[in-house]
Amino acid sequence: MIKGYQAEIERIYEGIREKEDNAFRERRKEIQANLPIVLDLEAQIGKLCVEVAVSSFKEISNREVHINNLKNRITDLRVKKYEVLGQHGYSGDYIEKHYKCNKCKDTGFIGNNKCTCYKNKMVQLYYNSSELKEMLSDDNFKNFNFDLFPSKRLNDEPESPRKNMEKIYDKMWTYVEEFETSNENVLFYGNAGTGKTFLSHCLAKELLDRGYLVVYRTADDLIQDLRSVKLDNDASKENLLINCDLLIIDDLGTEQITNFSKTELFNLLNKKLLKGKKMLVSSNYTLEVLSKTYSERITSRLFGNFSLNKFYGEDIRVKKNFNKMR
Repeated sequence: MIKGYQAEIERIYEGIREKEDNAFRERRKEIQANLPIVLDLEAQIGKLCVEVAVSSFKEISNREVHINNLKNRITDLRVKKYEVLGQHGYSGDYIEKHYKCNKCKDTGFIGNNKCTCYKNKMVQLYYNSSELKEMLSDDNFKNFNFDLFPSKRLNDEPESPRKNMEKIYDKMWTYVEEFETSNENVLFYGNAGTGKTFLSHCLAKELLDRGYLVVYRTADDLIQDLRSVKLDNDASKENLLINCDLLIIDDLGTEQITNFSKTELFNLLNKKLLKGKKMLVSSNYTLEVLSKTYSERITSRLFGNFSLNKFYGEDIRVKKNFNKMR
């Protein structure tokens, strides 16, 4: 659970229930004034339902026939109630509780388990209170522009930057579509300014909009978080990093690289892999530089448990700046 959000979510559910309780009472007052026969029919139905329950335990002859007769009378009365409501322009469930979530009846829980609507509220609260909301207002799939990538092949690369990006884009869209069933982790690597961070943001926006908990951290921010987890016993932050649906680690290699950072980064990667929690890592380093910078334990997991996606081409940020200056 994200620290501080549980109480806020409970308040949201309380507000939903209170609003519906008030509306429910007003609807019943309206029916009492305009169609009292409907409430009379409802009272008769309630008495018969009690009688069915009691008859299940009483010693009576022809119990099964008696109970079936009671159930048939209940059905007839319900039909009559719906007919009366319908004839006067009301829906059949007008004087029943209207839940936003019928599965949990707006409590957030089904038994002891959190309902899917609970997680959706948690994701929205996290999204609204994080830096992601403003960041992703522009960086999303709708604003992806392939024209920024050269269509001519560069140096010894097998295809043009545009063709390469089109392939990676298609792979990432499939990744989103299959996110629920896939265990794939993703590594973006290559030159600075070639679209890695932007595409990471696109993935984050799409998955957040679909109700998944995505946590975005630069490598430097992540190491600071891991320091808090280790030195301050911040269990809430550790839970967020470990159990989120997707952890995005941007700009791996820009953090201060120490024995502590390498050890804690390995521990995080290993825990998430063991739990099957997905990650997306991006770096401006080549695979060769990553191998020299990080321990073999880290790179063996990055290269062995992540799909590798190489980015190359001109620096798009510089290109955009030149275009603005013209």
